[in-house]
Amino acid sequence: MRAQFVLSEIGVGLRRNLTMTFAVVVSVALSLALFGGSLLMSDQVSTMKGYWYDKVNVSIFLCNKSDAESDPNCAKGAVTSEQKKQIETDLGKMAVVDNVTHESSDEAYKHYKEQFGDSPLAASLTPDQMQESFRVKLTDPEKYQVIATAFDGRDGVQSVQDQKGILDNLFGLLNGMNWAARAVMAMMLVVALMLIVNTVRVSAFSRRRETGIMRLVGASGFYIQAPFIMEAAVAGLIGGGVACAFLVIARYFIIDHGLALSEKLNLINFIGWDAVLTKLPLILATSLLMPALAAFFALRKYLKV
Repeated sequence: MRAQFVLSEIGVGLRRNLTMTFAVVVSVALSLALFGGSLLMSDQVSTMKGYWYDKVNVSIFLCNKSDAESDPNCAKGAVTSEQKKQIETDLGKMAVVDNVTHESSDEAYKHYKEQFGDSPLAASLTPDQMQESFRVKLTDPEKYQVIATAFDGRDGVQSVQDQKGILDNLFGLLNGMNWAARAVMAMMLVVALMLIVNTVRVSAFSRRRETGIMRLVGASGFYIQAPFIMEAAVAGLIGGGVACAFLVIARYFIIDHGLALSEKLNLINFIGWDAVLTKLPLILATSLLMPALAAFFALRKYLKV
């Protein structure tokens, strides 16, 4: 009987404050969707770091004839076979080096044509204009400076480039976007909590006569508070369900289908469905507990039971 009464009061409360309940559902859904999105963004950045940092190379570009005429680093002329052999020998002696791959100018030209064959510039290039290079795989990508110090400025070396620096800029941008999403999420959570508190108070005020009678006949504080707390919890849970649906739909249409980024951006290792599904219980639990706790503390002061 008590359970039936509580459930009936929940339905009455939700219908009486339909507009505010809808606002609570929308604000909770948006804030928790951003919350889940920020968690998934963190997972995506971590996945990309693990994937790309493992493939990071340090490139030692060697001087060619055209560099000797235009680049101050190659003022002593194009790299000689003795210089190339010495560079390769020195690289082999370094503990931070995992392996070394030599790319000739012909191979560099071939790779350039494969990647940028449609570019107008590709038609004007010749193999002798492409730079030879050593692609160095490090045991630790953080040890780039060791290679740069040893070879930057050496005769026959045009430049030493670290691919990790390019990736750091990308990941810095992604992390900045993630923190921006978290800031918006925090503001939306505050808005959601304020709406929940106001909705509960309006609901309690509209039923002050019933609660007063219940207090007079000796009803417990929890028994009086339960319908209001559960109203907030139900509204929050609906919002959490909407947020979960949004994340699942977004993952499906953005990565797998629709935009199909997983097919168009083969170089990016996207997070899988397991990462999404493991976040859904957390979002649902938050959507249930957050409104319930907000309603509980608001009612303690308002009803004074």
